[in-house]
Amino acid sequence: MLRWIVIFLVIALVAALLGFGGLAAGAAAFAKIIFYIFLILLVVSLIMHFARRV
Repeated sequence: MLRWIVIFLVIALVAALLGFGGLAAGAAAFAKIIFYIFLILLVVSLIMHFARRV
């Protein structure tokens, strides 16, 4: 999941350097969505880990 974030971040940066505003915004938005999904899954995983310990 984190790999996809890095890939879309690189695409967004390259597109921004080349001046493709629409492509850069789209890739950055998609990377942001994947990042938030990753964070949610991380929090759920941590909660489940600590719930099993008890």
